[in-house]
Amino acid sequence: MDGATLQAKVYGGYAKAATRIGLPFDLHRPTSATTPLPTKLATIQASFNNENFNYEHPNKYGNSVWYGILDGTQTQVGDYLIGTSDPSTFFIAGMQPLLPILCVECNHTINIVRTTQQNAVGAIAYGGDTAANETPIMTGWPCSILIGGRARRNDLNLPGDVDSPGWVILIPAYPGTIIKNRDIITDENGQRYIVIANEQTDLGWRLQVTQALS
Repeated sequence: MDGATLQAKVYGGYAKAATRIGLPFDLHRPTSATTPLPTKLATIQASFNNENFNYEHPNKYGNSVWYGILDGTQTQVGDYLIGTSDPSTFFIAGMQPLLPILCVECNHTINIVRTTQQNAVGAIAYGGDTAANETPIMTGWPCSILIGGRARRNDLNLPGDVDSPGWVILIPAYPGTIIKNRDIITDENGQRYIVIANEQTDLGWRLQVTQALS
């Protein structure tokens, strides 16, 4: 038996298990950096577990990574699964050969923009961030945002001041779209973040961000 045949059997086994224990999820595949959730491709059965498929323990705080039991022949890395009876949303982060399908549970939806700084000299207009000098990079992407990374110290040190907390964002990578340091991220609640470290792997983007003033 070769690797391709074995991989097909593994995904076939996942598909059979999902029909017994899974729930329905709509499958979406991003078509552009501004269209992450186009019309659904299909509705498939899927189940998610975070510890060796044994279903013995519930998820814990600070963890958004799950193993997916689903028909891997219908999906690819970067796809979204949105529950039709379960309100959860996941994206597929990894489909490495003969290994469990790695999924990330999403708890926010974000937009990413890049600011354009003026490089003129002399008497120029206001040079800070405004809506007019922001270029959309990614729009409407579900993602995971959890506390983590490095907090930013508030240098004013006034009695009511607190440090700006650090967060870690996991989001799929879309071909040809690069997230850079100092890009600005806004979630559906209007909370703003600034990218201070960007790591792209075969699992997508892992961004370290700090909270920004709204």
